[in-house]
Amino acid sequence: MTLFKNIRLGLLHVAIAMTFVLINSVLNRIMIHDLGILASVVAVLVVLPYVLSPAQVWIGQYSDTHPIFGYRRTPYIALGTMLAITGAALAPHAALALAREPLIGVPLAVLLFGMWGFGYNLAVVAYLSLASDMSTEQQRARTVAVMWFMMITSVIVTAIVVGRALEPYSEERLFTVFLKTGGVALALALVGLIGLEPRRTTMTVRQSRAGQMAAIRAIISNPQARIFFVYLIMLLAAILGQDVLLEPFGAQAFGMNVKETTQLTAIWGGATLTALLLYGAVLSRWVSKKRGAMIGGSIAATGFLLIALSGMLAIEAMFIPGILLLGFGTGIATTTNLALMLDMTTAEQVGLFIGAWGVADAIARGVGTLLGGVMRDVIAHMSGSAVSGYVSVFLIEAMLLGISLVLLQRIDVTAFRSRQPSLTELVAITGDA
Repeated sequence: MTLFKNIRLGLLHVAIAMTFVLINSVLNRIMIHDLGILASVVAVLVVLPYVLSPAQVWIGQYSDTHPIFGYRRTPYIALGTMLAITGAALAPHAALALAREPLIGVPLAVLLFGMWGFGYNLAVVAYLSLASDMSTEQQRARTVAVMWFMMITSVIVTAIVVGRALEPYSEERLFTVFLKTGGVALALALVGLIGLEPRRTTMTVRQSRAGQMAAIRAIISNPQARIFFVYLIMLLAAILGQDVLLEPFGAQAFGMNVKETTQLTAIWGGATLTALLLYGAVLSRWVSKKRGAMIGGSIAATGFLLIALSGMLAIEAMFIPGILLLGFGTGIATTTNLALMLDMTTAEQVGLFIGAWGVADAIARGVGTLLGGVMRDVIAHMSGSAVSGYVSVFLIEAMLLGISLVLLQRIDVTAFRSRQPSLTELVAITGDA
């Protein structure tokens, strides 16, 4: 596959990523801080893509065997992208209705956030399958690496542009910015999709892909993998559980406006990308995978402690460095743990274990986001202070990271394969996950 086609595939990833910025970096803050909606309610809505993620297995199998007009992936990508962009672009209307007229707002929010969540799963599994269809085994790592780099760069750029476009903040401006961003995402998706997949007059029915239960069975049969799977869920639940809370915390604790809180995503993403590059290009030569995972988790935990301390002491100057440490630690922890996952399986099982990683990722994101939102509300209610709720969650997440690192010590790294994945492989697996 040519680089041009690879970039067009990447545009599909970019379009979906832009909807995540709108929901997880902008609307979450507005719903919790400005509209006063409970963080637990917001968490339930934001977690829908992860709740619906098991549908990816069925969607993938269905698109394998049910082409439409000679196209195996294009119709599913188009439908999924349309649903995700439409749901995200109209979500502010549901947010305002939820705060002011719950009888109308609740079903509208479920509908629009559900469209976004289902569309995300439909589009992602279809365009990753298309990437697999169009690239050879030797090209696949580079293909997904390009898609992943385009995606994380677009997250940073979208966060910066949307944050500036919302200044000064108003409801009318919010509606306009979401619609325009959705329009840009749709245009990028169309440029990437139209004419990308060759039309086939004859189709070869592919074998059904391994389902999530097969991945779980592979984990259960491997004692070391069982420990690693639990460790991953704890690690990811801690690291990713802050997705809904970081921006509203900045607004509540330090009076940050919408522009400033939206740009926190760019700061976090930039630190994560820097860590990925630094580890893959330099540190992986000198630091073992297990030690790298320990270092990454420790840095992320330090970031959480610094963020919590900034709220406890009301010192804004500690907040941004905490986010940088959290992002940097996340980048190192992600790459090293994926490398460990690759090492602990044979070549024939790599796809199955990547599926298991997807299961762990979905469980961790869902549990972490829901628990984070619920704990914030409960602790804030009991203490009478919203900031105390956030601070307590960040401290709990730091503690979970510490427990996960203790669990990591039980994993027998000497039983793993000694091959060190390249930077391209690490990024490819990250993007696939």
